[in-house]
Amino acid sequence: MHTAYITHPACLKHDMGADHPESPARMHAIEDQLIASGLLDFLSSHEAPQASKAALARVHAIEYIEWIFSQSPSAGMVDLDGDTLMNPYSLNAALHAAGAVIKGVDLVMSGQAQNAFCNIRPPGHHAGRSRASGFCIFNNVAVAAAYALEHHGLQRVAIADFDVHHGDGTEEIFHDDPRVMLCSTFRHHYYPYCGADSGNDHIINVPLAAGSSGVEFRAAVTEQWLPALARFQPQLLLISAGFDAHWEDDMGGLALREADYFWVTERLKCIAKQYANDRIVSALEGGYALHALGRSVMAHIKSLSEL
Repeated sequence: MHTAYITHPACLKHDMGADHPESPARMHAIEDQLIASGLLDFLSSHEAPQASKAALARVHAIEYIEWIFSQSPSAGMVDLDGDTLMNPYSLNAALHAAGAVIKGVDLVMSGQAQNAFCNIRPPGHHAGRSRASGFCIFNNVAVAAAYALEHHGLQRVAIADFDVHHGDGTEEIFHDDPRVMLCSTFRHHYYPYCGADSGNDHIINVPLAAGSSGVEFRAAVTEQWLPALARFQPQLLLISAGFDAHWEDDMGGLALREADYFWVTERLKCIAKQYANDRIVSALEGGYALHALGRSVMAHIKSLSEL
């Protein structure tokens, strides 16, 4: 199976300070693991373009986009929401992060790749229509979903989000758009303190209690995600791939392991094979225990690439 690996060096220059967990070291940890395993040699590497303002405006208010551009500092840091900061390189990084997932959509829709993984930052799933939040500036996966609907003429796009935190920005953007299904597992009650009771027929939220392991996670996917996805029959599957539910990630409080990430990717591949011509684009969200992050992404990509 042909898997594209999409990234950009600009994403490494977004730096929110030495003590911030969402650091450039996350991307290095992933790539170092892929190099050490030999897996990177078997992937098709691509450099991410910048997303245009028009692409961003499909999911973000134009006033918000212009505000983000205006906040980009020439020096120092600007604090957007208490957790999310911009340095002089952050805007460029955010544009390339969103552009990477668009590139992934183009590659799988054109048949140049069957699936893709985007090693990018800043992450995206907390960014709402008009707000930065939770380390996120633009909602990368949402931008890609809207692009796929408009540019490629799709009617049904699904997003699977297994980050430890609920993708509240993604839910806000698509809550009233039945063309996009969001399937989300997350620890609850936990940041961003929502999602447990806000779903609908195309927003499938499955809160997990603190300490939940792969047993509870696999049950949630099997009993709630997979039947919903089968009913929906997505033509493209996007993944908000957060790895902070790993047991080694002390920010998360769940207890998933690499085998769980391999397992869920296998299940999602079955859905994509049945309904979406194998088309999957996965984008990095959370994951802050660096060694666990590298191993977990490697398991995820091993499943995607069948290597």
